[in-house]
Parts: sequence; C-alpha cells; structure tokens
Amino acid sequence: MKTCLVVDDSKVIRKVARHILETLDFEVAEAGDGRDALTHCEASPPDVVLLDWNMPVMNGMEFLKALGLTELPKRPKVVFCTTENGIGHIKAAIEAGADEYVMKPFDRDTIASKLQIVGLA
Repeated sequence: MKTCLVVDDSKVIRKVARHILETLDFEVAEAGDGRDALTHCEASPPDVVLLDWNMPVMNGMEFLKALGLTELPKRPKVVFCTTENGIGHIKAAIEAGADEYVMKPFDRDTIASKLQIVGLA
C-alpha cells in the first residue's frame, strides 16, 4: 500500500486529507508541523508528503529544505497544499524541491490528479 504523510497544523485539514487519501488506497500518517514531519520521514519515509506552507515550529519551506539534506534511501514526492497562491510562492516551492502544488480548498479529484502527475496514482 502506498503511504502519505499529511503535514498541516490544522486538524480539520489533516482529517479531510486523510479521508480523501484513504479512498485512494493510501496508508496515511499525520504531522502537525515540519519538525514532526521530518522526524517521521527519517524514521519511516512515506511515498508522498502533502505539505502545508504556514505552520508553527518549522514551516513547509523549512521542512522541504531540511528534507533535502537528509540521507533517505528514497526521497518522498512532495505536494505543497496551501492557501499561498502567488506565482512567487509556487516558483519558490518548486525550486526548493516540491514536485507539485495544490491550492486549498482541495477535493478528491484535485488530489488524485496531483498524485497521478507525480506518479503515485
């Protein structure tokens, strides 16, 4: 079964994303900030990370940069999932290593489409 780590400081967003991903046959783990997400990835790297931008402790961009410095056997795909919709934010995320970008609010079709683009659907 494919695995996804949902990283968002909103419990509601994590719950919605979990429900969508489970209907797409993903095993889902959750993290409330980038630091928890990094710890999870180092212990058990998922196939894909659904990543929020604005979070306390360690934000999405800081997580993405830290993930790039880890010695994982296989780097997970990263899909930013955020309300930040400026072209500058999208460009910065892709340049920092994100594989795709999803705008909130999102739905099942949008998530399924982005997962297909990164090769996981």
